Amino acid sequence: MEWNNWGPGTLDGGFRPTARTVEQVPANQGAVLEDTETGFTGAVLRVEKSGGVHLVVLEDRRGRTKSFPLGYGFLVDGEPVEVVAPAPGRAPGASPAKPARTASGSLRVDNARARTARASRIWVEGLHDAELVEKVWGEDLRLEGIVVEPLHGVDDLAGAIRDFSPGPQRRLGILVDHLVSGSKEERIAAEAMKVPGARGNVLIVGHPYVDVWQVIKPAVLGIGAWPVVPRGQDWKTGILAGLGWPHRTKEDIGLGWKRLLSQVRTYADLEPTLLGRVEEVIDFLTAAEH
Repeated sequence: MEWNNWGPGTLDGGFRPTARTVEQVPANQGAVLEDTETGFTGAVLRVEKSGGVHLVVLEDRRGRTKSFPLGYGFLVDGEPVEVVAPAPGRAPGASPAKPARTASGSLRVDNARARTARASRIWVEGLHDAELVEKVWGEDLRLEGIVVEPLHGVDDLAGAIRDFSPGPQRRLGILVDHLVSGSKEERIAAEAMKVPGARGNVLIVGHPYVDVWQVIKPAVLGIGAWPVVPRGQDWKTGILAGLGWPHRTKEDIGLGWKRLLSQVRTYADLEPTLLGRVEEVIDFLTAAEH
């Protein structure tokens, strides 16, 4: 949206907003604003005066801050608004409330509606990966309009990317288990990046663990380390057996995962090797607009 489509008017007598066309929104702490010129979206931290100009300071989900003059040039829920100074009320000298954080550690955006889903996607190997990403990053992803989809395996990753037809506004971020040097997964990822359109529009990252279960820190489960599964034994079955949990049926596996997932509350319960990769993918998918 261009500024002069709805801004404060032009010298040649162009459009001028009225109270009926552009709503005035106070810059209350925590309110979510999008700057139309830069695309920067963040929650209000404070309003301050610099050089005789009143500025609103915004903080995005990654903790980055930017200042903008109060007035026109902002969107709220996709609609143009005029941002005005908040009504007085806080005692002079009082410290602002500490912003709340999501499970991923990002700034929580209260009362924000989920953004319309982008064409871009995050792909993960399986349902358990998707559930873990949703639990920790779900609030952030809904705000960014990013959908997570399980692949149910990466053996034909190149074919899946080809069918998706990635492009600059249709990107893919792919999280792969056990993506280590010399592994089958590394070879699959290398072949997948040869698909036409993948370069620059597809990002494949991974963690070194056999399964996403292992990205949960053992201490969160009250154990010193994950059980060692003998070669040739089903990994999930072996893990549950090593923990002394039911493990003989498919239902046991599902319930075991739910029990593990229930212990995860924030990003601090996960290994850093996963945290950085997921944040990298989110940045990659949103970079085109920001």
